[in-house]
Amino acid sequence: MRFSKMARRGGLVDHSRKRLVLVASVLALVASMVTLPVAEGTSGATSFKGSITIASVAPFTGADAALGPKYETACYAAAQAINAAGGVLSKQVKCKTVDTRGDPADAVPAVRQMYATTSNLVLVIGCTSDEAATVVPIFGAHKTVSFCMTGQSEFDAVHYPYFFRLVPPDAADSVAMVQIAKRHSYKKIALAFGNDAGSQTFVAPAEAAIKTAGMTVVSNETLDMTASTFQTEAQAIVQAHPDAILMEALGAAGVALLSEIYQLNGNKMIPTIGTSAMIDPVFFSGVTSGPIGVQNFIAAFDADNQTVNASGPAYPLYHKLVLEQAGKVKGVPSFAGLLSANGTVHLYDGINLAALAMDMAHSTTGSKYKADILKIAEGVHGAVNVSSYAAGLKDLKAGKKIHYIGVGGSYQFDSYQTAFGPFEDDQFLANGTTVAVGGTLGYCSLTECKSTP
Repeated sequence: MRFSKMARRGGLVDHSRKRLVLVASVLALVASMVTLPVAEGTSGATSFKGSITIASVAPFTGADAALGPKYETACYAAAQAINAAGGVLSKQVKCKTVDTRGDPADAVPAVRQMYATTSNLVLVIGCTSDEAATVVPIFGAHKTVSFCMTGQSEFDAVHYPYFFRLVPPDAADSVAMVQIAKRHSYKKIALAFGNDAGSQTFVAPAEAAIKTAGMTVVSNETLDMTASTFQTEAQAIVQAHPDAILMEALGAAGVALLSEIYQLNGNKMIPTIGTSAMIDPVFFSGVTSGPIGVQNFIAAFDADNQTVNASGPAYPLYHKLVLEQAGKVKGVPSFAGLLSANGTVHLYDGINLAALAMDMAHSTTGSKYKADILKIAEGVHGAVNVSSYAAGLKDLKAGKKIHYIGVGGSYQFDSYQTAFGPFEDDQFLANGTTVAVGGTLGYCSLTECKSTP
């Protein structure tokens, strides 16, 4: 956050400092909880009867409320296929939502309540950059495996044994966005990112990548995600005459900003590059139903995304399952728009990986099955490729080793259990789905994109 700018907005610097103190207090509380005894059953005992639970811990209300339904859809889709195959160790999978409100302080009591009321919890998914720093240590204290969608830098160099990340850090996302800008020969870049923790993690890496690429930042706007209008920020961006805007502002904020830029710019959209989180049916529906319209928007909007293996064997079942969740999950205007959403894609794969690891370990206890996630994701000598839970379970029962290749492809993890996969440039189609253009962007690290890992 740019404090010099925020100071001009009537004392928001003090508010930011107070919030930092609050987050620090929450982290201190979390640290004190790590040594607390864990109640029997909260880590996934093998004696469960009937069912086991997977919790989607994410924002379902607040500025980032669009994220939660993506993850909830992944859970319902994966659980439907797992249960149809007989369940995990003959136990049916149930899905539960835990609303963090996108706030680290609100997330802690929500997660504590989750543990108090959910005895058969075996896996957590979701946990975004908004709240991951405060809740991941709690998951670890309870020995609960988690697949999180956080890009925060603190997870780049600290090993949490029960934490897995199927998407690269936000810094790599930022590098991929700049790679798209390079392809279009853009030189003057405006930045527009929300003031939420999940969006602000992109800013510094984007600035560094822009400088390395020989481009210039001509405007850098921090967006109050609780605001309903962004006339000041939109005017600053238009007057800076950028070649392109790099942005992340989910939900109504992103819609309002782009609509106001469009109107102030003579009813012309400035080319915009979004993060992978902006491949979202709520955002698409909001923008295209306003003054910009469908054709103007899709002609000028790109988003980086991890490669979705739409031609692979895992995709047809995934496609079917996601569309079948219509009516079960609230807040999704188009389930077809989730088919390439990275949260839905990779958490669907993560649930399959965890479920197969439980079968392989003959246990739903996190400490017993977590090591098998890596074996199944990366493959071991003599492993056969599988693309669904049912196929993997069949081969495990036959005594075979398996290598899961999902909708997101094959996952290779670093020492901090983060998977770095290839990126692509996605553009929306008129129906709200996306298509990759221009071939792969390569494997983007924290500093550059390369053709190979």
